[in-house]
Amino acid sequence: MSDTIISRISQLRQWLREQQLDAILIPHEDEFLGEYLPAHNERLSWTTGFTGSAGAAVITLETAAIFVDGRYTVQVTKQAPESIFQYCHLIEEPPLQWVLDNLHQGAKLAIDAKLHSSAWLDKAQSMLADSVEIQVIPSNPVDLLWHDRPAPQVSDVNRLDEALSGRSSSDKRKQVAEILLQHKADSALLTQLDSICWLLNIRGMDVACFPVVLSSAVIHADESIDFFIDPSRLPTDFIQHVGSGVRVHNPGDLDAFLQTLVDTNILVDPATSNAWFSLCLEKAGANIIHSADPCQLPKAEKNPVEVTGMKACHIRDGAAMVKFLSWLDSEVTSGHLHDEAQLADKLEAFRREDKSLVDLSFDTISAAADNAAMCHYNHNNQPEPGKLKLGNFYLVDSGAHYPDGTTDITRTVAIGELSEEMKQQFTLVLKGHIALSQARFPKGTCGHHLDAIARQHLWSHGYDYDHGTGHGVGHCLSVHEGPQRISKVTAPTALVPGMVVSNEPGYYRADAFGIRIENLELVTEFPTQGDFSVYGFESLTRCPIDKRCINSDLLTPTEKQWLNDYHQTVYDVISPLVEGATLQWLTEATSPLI
Repeated sequence: MSDTIISRISQLRQWLREQQLDAILIPHEDEFLGEYLPAHNERLSWTTGFTGSAGAAVITLETAAIFVDGRYTVQVTKQAPESIFQYCHLIEEPPLQWVLDNLHQGAKLAIDAKLHSSAWLDKAQSMLADSVEIQVIPSNPVDLLWHDRPAPQVSDVNRLDEALSGRSSSDKRKQVAEILLQHKADSALLTQLDSICWLLNIRGMDVACFPVVLSSAVIHADESIDFFIDPSRLPTDFIQHVGSGVRVHNPGDLDAFLQTLVDTNILVDPATSNAWFSLCLEKAGANIIHSADPCQLPKAEKNPVEVTGMKACHIRDGAAMVKFLSWLDSEVTSGHLHDEAQLADKLEAFRREDKSLVDLSFDTISAAADNAAMCHYNHNNQPEPGKLKLGNFYLVDSGAHYPDGTTDITRTVAIGELSEEMKQQFTLVLKGHIALSQARFPKGTCGHHLDAIARQHLWSHGYDYDHGTGHGVGHCLSVHEGPQRISKVTAPTALVPGMVVSNEPGYYRADAFGIRIENLELVTEFPTQGDFSVYGFESLTRCPIDKRCINSDLLTPTEKQWLNDYHQTVYDVISPLVEGATLQWLTEATSPLI
């Protein structure tokens, strides 16, 4: 592989010489700027050999650097050849700073505007203005040189009926058009794939773990929409399904269409749309209004039908989890300490017993013992998967998409007898999880206002975790949905009823063990005896929390009651779906903690 990467870097340097350029920046992102990439858009992996989900590389005529965050500092050294690349931290020494420090005055840096957000390009031009010239290239050299590039995955475009979506596409377009009018916009550019699929009540499988179709759209204040996708992919009753006012165009017509928007006020989200769109609109003479994707907030507020679906799929998903955890305990008792890949495959097999399953919602994090100390560990990126170890934890973070909703759950379970210190750390995490689940808060509360509630018990002992406490979750869409989130970082979007967020505090001790407990929570309104109602959370996830990991002396009576009530609910809804040894396991796993 090293020789292959050396050859590819040599070809890129030859391209730089031919174009009279000094360097090229290759990000992990593709033109949709989404979390998940289809295989044919993995340009960073082709260039460097690095397969992580975040990063970038800068290739110059003589040197090269690759940038990854703390999740991938070990992995990158095994995949990107040290003989070629300087390893840099994506956050502490970002690519633009490296460019400033390593390129000569007046150097020309090539970028593909389709692979960077509009906001990023503005920042880059400002940061490099006095030293390095940014050259926006008309075509990407990786695409030219990648001769065995996989063909794009083209899936069927599936209708999501109103029985599952809860609202017609026409109704959604009316709501979004009203948002445009509030911004005095004639149109809005839609580039987020989940926004387009939500708006048109469609789903697809063009991208693994992300049930969307690769497409673009422009919605107008008159509630009509121009949708850019190969028309042959659409079901014959598509227009009947979405209602009047939807015009379908070939993707190749997008550039020409944008040029027709002269003198129109068009809303563009600079954080989620690629810079190529803004450059085209500026060239066309459109008036760009920078604002958030107008579908983002309406999409996040689940309607009653979507809420019902989310609850239903969590019960079925919970049954799969219970079957897996019951099987895991029996295997450990029998002395079978499986590896992480076998465990992930077994869990997926249990989920696939539900024939409605659309796909996993992300690659399963199956982490045994010290591997769980890496909070975004992926056994597929290791030379070989780790194995279960007696006297330690096994952490499994997994989820799935179903037609009626999306799940995301983390359970940390005991493999053999745990030390008292391990039980203490697990219990501190559990106390934070319970505290957040029980939180009550007034209208207007944002996620960052609640974050400390989940960390308080860890903080009181001098511990913390280096990730957010909660992210939004879509309805058979993105498992990481904005704009809502719970973290230390300011999140200006208030939590409102209908939003779904994760509740996932954790604790990680390097080279020792890792702990995370994650349920999905529905933001719900609770009536009070006071002058106003308050909001809080209703747990959606239905799966036992391992009592063997708990030091019950550290729990208050109220916390024990929460756990017992939660486990009773889990038993009530899951027990009809399992039988035999699994039912016996569930009965014990959900029995009251005294």
